[in-house]
Parts: sequence; C-alpha cells; structure tokens
Amino acid sequence: MAVLANGEDNGAMDSTVAFNGFHYGRNSGSEAARPGISSIESSTTTSEEEFGTDLSLSRQKTVAAQSCRGDYQPSTPPSSFSQPTPSTPPLTPKSTTPVVKSEQNKRKHHHLHHHKQFTTPIFTPSLTTFDRHNPLATSSPFFGFYTLFWMSVFLFVVKIGADNWREYGNVLGTHEILSTMFAPGKEVVVLGLADGVMCGLTGVGLVIQRGLVLRGGVNWDGSGWVVQHVWQTGFMAGVVGFTLWRGWPWTHTVFFVMHGVVMVMKMHSFGFYNGYLSGLWKRREGLKGRVERLEKGVITEGVASSVEKADNTATTTTLRRHGEGEETDMLKEVNMLKSEIEALTEELKGKATDPSRAYPNNLTVWNHYEYIVFPTVVYELEYPRSNKINVYYALEKLVACFGIIFVMIMISQAFIYPVVMQTVEMKAQNMPLAKRFKQFPWMLLDLIFPFMMEYLLVWYLIWETILNFLAEITYFADRSFYDAWWNCVSWDQFARDWNRPVHNFLLRHVYHSSISAFKVNRHTATLITFGLSACVHELVMWCIFKKLRGYLLVLQMCQLPLVRLSRTRWLKNRATLGNMIFWLGIFTGPSVLCSLYLIL
Repeated sequence: MAVLANGEDNGAMDSTVAFNGFHYGRNSGSEAARPGISSIESSTTTSEEEFGTDLSLSRQKTVAAQSCRGDYQPSTPPSSFSQPTPSTPPLTPKSTTPVVKSEQNKRKHHHLHHHKQFTTPIFTPSLTTFDRHNPLATSSPFFGFYTLFWMSVFLFVVKIGADNWREYGNVLGTHEILSTMFAPGKEVVVLGLADGVMCGLTGVGLVIQRGLVLRGGVNWDGSGWVVQHVWQTGFMAGVVGFTLWRGWPWTHTVFFVMHGVVMVMKMHSFGFYNGYLSGLWKRREGLKGRVERLEKGVITEGVASSVEKADNTATTTTLRRHGEGEETDMLKEVNMLKSEIEALTEELKGKATDPSRAYPNNLTVWNHYEYIVFPTVVYELEYPRSNKINVYYALEKLVACFGIIFVMIMISQAFIYPVVMQTVEMKAQNMPLAKRFKQFPWMLLDLIFPFMMEYLLVWYLIWETILNFLAEITYFADRSFYDAWWNCVSWDQFARDWNRPVHNFLLRHVYHSSISAFKVNRHTATLITFGLSACVHELVMWCIFKKLRGYLLVLQMCQLPLVRLSRTRWLKNRATLGNMIFWLGIFTGPSVLCSLYLIL
C-alpha cells in the first residue's frame, strides 16, 4: 500500500506511486477531484514520522499465524502469510489508440481513464500479543511479568474484598457503583433493547447503497455522499439525545455513546467504499455497452470527448469502413476497452476470492450485518476467516470480560468513588473555587494509581477480551487489534499502536481522504485527524459530565507538539527517555482530567 512521502509535494506526481482515497467534497469536474480517483505524492518506504503512515501491519503476524493454536485453522495457507499483498495487482497504464471516424474528419483522440486502485489495510490471520495461545506470548522474556501482574491484581482485589467484609459485612463495601449500574433495573433492559435497535438502524446505509446509489436514484459523486453524511449526523444526534432523554447514569451513557460512535464509523466505511465501487461498476457497464456497439460496427457520436461519462443516450451513426486501417483501429480500441473492463472487474472483486462476493453482489442484508458484528471498523468485501469456533476459547474470553469488569468496580468503589463524593460535598457546601483548588494536588495523588489501573484494565477489557470474543464467534481471523504500545517512545507511535482498528479507520477515511479531497499537506491532514479524534472524545466527556470544558480536547491536541519534541536532537534516538515521558503522560493524564472536571 502506498504511504506518504516525508518530503513536500514537488510536482512529480506522474512519476510517483498513486494513492486513492475517499472524497469528502463535491466533484469539481477535474480528474483529480473525483472521489477515489485522486493522486498524491507518496513513497514506497514507510515513514514513522507522521500519523498513520504505517499500514503494513507486520506486527509479527507471520510467526503468529504460522504457529496458531491447534484448533485455529485459517483458510489461507501459512505459506502465503509471509508476503501479505492485496488480491488485485496495481493497474498499469494502457496505450490509447485514436478512433478514425472518417477520412474527411479530423482525427480525434480519446484516452481511457487510467484507473488507480483504492488502497486499504491488509488483513491477515494473526493472534493478539497477550493471547495465551500465541506462542510469541509464552516465549517472550517478559512472560513472567505478565503472570505476576495478574497475580498481583488478584491479591489486590482479595485485599479490597477482605477489608470491605470486615467493615461493611460484604465484599463490595457500600456498592454505590454497582447500585448505579443496576438499581434502575428496567433501564438495563432498555439499554440492551436500545443498543439492538441502534445496530439494526445501521441497515439504512445498505438501503442508501442498494436502493439509491446502485439503482441510479442518486449519484454517489454528486448527492450520494451528502445523503450518507446527513444520515450519519442524524444517527449520532439520536444516540446522544436518547441518553439525555432517558437520564442514564454515566455507566450506561458511556457504553451507548461509544458503541454509537463505532456504528457511525462502520456505516461510514461501508457507505464510502461501496459508493466508490458504484462508480467503477457504472463505468464498467458503460464500457461494456460501448464494446457491444463497436463490435456491431456502431459508434456513439461525440465519444471522443465523453468516454469518461459512458453516455449511452447519444445518437448513433453507422461506422463507415474505408479500409483495413480503420477496422484495425477499431479492433485495437475494442481490445483496449476489454482490458479496462477486465481491470475494473478485478477491482470490483476487491479482496474477495469468490466472484459472488464482488460488488454489487455484496450488497445483501447478511453481508452488511455480518460486517456490523465483526471486530473491525474498516469495510472490506472479504476478510481472512478461521475454519471453526473454539467454544472453550470464546467462553474463556467471555468469563475474563466479566471478571475484569468486577475488578474495575472493586477498584472504583474503593479508591475513586470516595474522592468523587468529596468533591460533590465541597460543591454542596459552596466552597470557593480557590479553596477547592487547594485540594487539587491531593486529589491527583489519590487518583493517579487507581486511574492507572482502570486505564490498563479498560484497554485489556476491550482489545483483548471483547474483540477476541467477537472475532472467535464470527470466524474473524485477523486479531491484530493492537501493537506493543507500552514500548512507545512518542505519541504518534501510541496513536498507531494502541488501537489498530480505529487507527486504520482514521488513516483510510480521515487522514488520506483529507489529502485527496481537500488537497492539504500531510501536516494539515495530521491536524485534522487528531482534531476529529479529540472532538469525539470530548463529546463522550460531555455526555458523562454534562459539561463542555474542552480539557480532553486540549490534552489530546498537546500530543502534536510533543510529537515534534520527540524528533528533536535532545530526544531522538533516546528510547528510554521517550518511553518515560510517554508513561508519565499515561500516568497523569486520566487523573488530571478527572480532577479538573470534578474541581471546576
């Protein structure tokens, strides 16, 4: 896959590798402005100096995939894992031949559109780093520390439970957090039903693609993408509004809003990729019609200037042959058109190994909702799949999921809830802001360690247990949900490694699309990507605290100057110092953020 060059655009676009992304703006009429048909300067070497330039997904997948647990049998032979490549090779420019309409007419030349492929992440069978079935996990020199960590967590929870039993007569203590989650019992049921309805409503994206775009009701390059964005905006507004209407506690709100954000990303990827393919499909159908007319000795008038539109409604005239030369030219054009049709057909197949999954055959209810439950937010026509479900493995991940939630409740109840109630009491007593700020350092110290634990447990809960459970029950073979983010030496590396599914989405649909649609440079695209991510996180904080303060947004955007700082001569090539700075931010960030929302 093409990646961005470190240098600025020097104008040599024809001699560089081309990138194609989705277009967010209107079609300006130029070749480069068409959605998915744009080019940017790029390099064949991966840059580590900008957000999202690493999309090779190496991540030790080869060894992991070849050494999977015995019952895990990916459909792709292990020999193909070492060099993962897209299923369709890049297209090469094809020579064009002028069509001679008459000896008396001027020769009119037309050039077929040199179509470039839509770039995408490479999905290959793999296992997560901490999966006990991954041989790389047990052979790691740090395997013992992983075991020690979970033993320490277990003993820590036992200690908390014993203290609660001694003081309150039960292991959960005063259990206010658990009561908040389940006291309004009917709201838990409402949450589950609402979440199911929300997932079901993603089918509107399928209706847009199949009922409007494919059948010609709307043109994706014109109003199709507008309809998609209007629907996504209304969907997200409905999700947030529903939580406000029900008056849910923060536990219900966080789950529902975050799941809603995931559904919006899924709909966006589904809509924009299929919208892109719809343009290719319509072009191919137009070319097929032209080939049929040429083979019958009929040619469309004005085709020299409108071959891109493949307009079949123009008047037709009989082609008068004035010698073998004109027949040869027509034959060359037919062969050239057939070559492009074949190339378009290959791209419409994407990574699908079966033509029945190629566009538009993929626009089915089953295909759409199967994608909705897959642990990925980047849509593809086909993913690597495992051969069977290991029920014991799925149960292991499910039990681990509920076990981690229990541990998080215990830690929050014992160490975070008392601090929160302390701030509530200060506000109830109308304590002046200056006096409350005097408690800020103490609150920070009280929260820093429990928040660190909660941060690690939340990450493990989502990316190791929930996503692996979903992957197992859906036969989804690519388990590369994260990289070794704990070894990060800069914040751009952290942005790439700690959440691979969302990183791939931002890279494909925000970073690259910003460059292709708005013609911005890579630095501006990075700013847009980080800014959008920060705004989404700030939306979640507003839903929790019902306050629009911008603290999280500011903290996230501060990562950009820190990235620049990590590339200076004082920090570059100093991995230990960079990793210390990274962990200092992880340690202090959540506690500082929570303390600011509680104090102010």
